[in-house]
Amino acid sequence: MEPSNNTQISRFLLLGISKEAEIQSLIFGLFLSMYLITVFGNLLIILAVSLDSHLHTPMYFFLSNLSFVDICFTSTTIPKMLWNIRTQSQVITYEGCITQMYFYILFAELDDILLTVMAYDRYVAICHPLHYMVIMNLRLCGLLVLISWVLIALYSLLHSLMVLGLSFCPETQISHFFCELSQVVQLASSDNFLNNIVMYFAAVLMGVGPFAGILYSYSKIVSCICKITSAQGKYKAFSTCASHLFVVSLFYFTALGVYLSSAATHTSHSSTVASVMYTVVTPLLNPFIYSLRNKDIKGVLKRFYFMPSLKDQIP
Repeated sequence: MEPSNNTQISRFLLLGISKEAEIQSLIFGLFLSMYLITVFGNLLIILAVSLDSHLHTPMYFFLSNLSFVDICFTSTTIPKMLWNIRTQSQVITYEGCITQMYFYILFAELDDILLTVMAYDRYVAICHPLHYMVIMNLRLCGLLVLISWVLIALYSLLHSLMVLGLSFCPETQISHFFCELSQVVQLASSDNFLNNIVMYFAAVLMGVGPFAGILYSYSKIVSCICKITSAQGKYKAFSTCASHLFVVSLFYFTALGVYLSSAATHTSHSSTVASVMYTVVTPLLNPFIYSLRNKDIKGVLKRFYFMPSLKDQIP
């Protein structure tokens, strides 16, 4: 049988997290709450960093970029899922699916790269504290972020263009709540061998590469901390990277959980449930981790909270 030409398909069907109609309202309320908390929490961090001059440092510059990427990351998938539940529809257009796939890959990989850049920033701060502001100058920080955006945008574009070359049967069903690259590629009715090769090679490159960079940075950090003689000095040095280490662990363990669950069970439903941790829960927890463990962020947020009441008391 001749495979359907990809120009004939106009839409995909997203099956979502569950087919049970009675729990759709619960899923809608839960994910809407998590989405709003994610956006609000990350916006608070961006606002705090932007408005307080004491936070205009490389570490908080990268943190505000990470918060912005997390907002975009969740906004790529959750609003469409909520809209489909609200309208009792499973439809996403072909163009919408490709667009969603592009931005999902873009922001997911940007998360990964920014965490690597932040690990390098912590390495310089702890191992070369006297030269920190010279090495991590404004030009270098801006350049690192710009290069990350350009490279990942091209990387995401490559995958999207390769999917555009595939053919799909009409009314193709995706057992997910968003257009996930590997599932879409496997559902193609045309030859997807080249797509699989590029996809797995890129996954290893973009997964192992940044992770190796993070491990190298932290191996140097641990080595420097061990050379500090005082316990207070060791605690202070470790506390400067504790939040980042927590976020890195959360990011990679949830991503690994998605991969292992799909590889072990070979069922799309288990992969869908596991990916909720990666796509929703991790961006939700990031602002809490950074704000609760960071005295500077907490101090700025408290000042902004009490500032209106103080202004009202001034005659």
